[in-house]
Amino acid sequence: MLQKHEICLVLMAAGSSTRFQKMLPFEKKVKKQWLRLDSKPLWKKVLEDLIALDVFGEVVVGMDENEVIYAQNFCDVKIVAGGKTRTQSLKKILEHVQSPYVFVTDVARWDIDRDLCLKLISLCKDYDCVVPFISCVDTIYYKNESINREEVKLIQTPQISQTSKLKIALDKEYTDESTAMLDHNFRVGFVQGSYKMQKLTSLEDLRALVNQEKYSPSENIVTGSGIDIHAFVEKKPMVLGGVTIESPFGFKAHSDGDVLLHALIDALLGAICGGDIGEWFPDTSKNYENIDSKILLEKIRAFVVSVGYEILHIDVSILAQTPKISPYKKQIQEKLAELLYMKKNQVNIKATTAEGLGFVGRKEGVCVMVQATLKFIDYREIYASINY
Repeated sequence: MLQKHEICLVLMAAGSSTRFQKMLPFEKKVKKQWLRLDSKPLWKKVLEDLIALDVFGEVVVGMDENEVIYAQNFCDVKIVAGGKTRTQSLKKILEHVQSPYVFVTDVARWDIDRDLCLKLISLCKDYDCVVPFISCVDTIYYKNESINREEVKLIQTPQISQTSKLKIALDKEYTDESTAMLDHNFRVGFVQGSYKMQKLTSLEDLRALVNQEKYSPSENIVTGSGIDIHAFVEKKPMVLGGVTIESPFGFKAHSDGDVLLHALIDALLGAICGGDIGEWFPDTSKNYENIDSKILLEKIRAFVVSVGYEILHIDVSILAQTPKISPYKKQIQEKLAELLYMKKNQVNIKATTAEGLGFVGRKEGVCVMVQATLKFIDYREIYASINY
């Protein structure tokens, strides 16, 4: 049996969940690794189950580069940015691994089989790579030719490899470690796998998660608030809530200055504890100079949904002595509903003057405050909808 200092756990969680998201509506395109068990992301559940084996001296989690900082809020282990493919992600992760052996598994195999994991570890010194497989029980054809199913192995993770040899083997794209190791003539040992550890790939695969009553998303509601202020500047179009406002001046800002969308972005980020707009889109970057704030909002909306949240309600308060907002309230409401994939009755717009007080009253700028209400996306509802 390996000593703890000899083996590193690598949890692969950087995938885009393309196949899983394909059947989801825009307002619910959550990544499978961010499905919630109570308030815990699925990837953290897998991580905790594996750490509980108490056999790893080193732990590294690979995440999408846009999720690394956010994911760090959920645990104290090392989280690194992955790549565009599984192989690219693993190569990046291995740069951080010091242990002679690496235990690699995917979040998609969320129901951990403790006995299988320990068996793989017990055998890994006998091979360069140890991999679990499931026997095939169905008739198989490749093109128009039948294949002897007794010679077919359906490969699973986790897989354990010698770190140094795996680094050599990953010289092109592979779908798993064992293929790369075999391709380079390294010794691969096969172990009977576990039907318990089937992958969560499609929406239909949610059945296993839904059928276990101990797993369900929290019904808690979360809220976030955002506030933004911009001064007026001449010779610039005024855009508020994605709507062009008739005015002799616009907003002084690095971007287009849409003070409402900026406050909305902060409200959404506040609800999920995702930082603030300045961290995501710093005004020192030329990438965001004069950018349309609708582009920024779309990036944040997509992120919020991808990490497991559904936007329920938006309440907007606009403080403006000038221009007059009331003629545009309905248009702004419709635009926000469109941008957030929400119904109009989920978006409220309020506007008031400052009664001549302060910078707003002096007609020097506009202040907008936004309150956002969110909840976790309920995968039970999603599963029920595809099996109706």
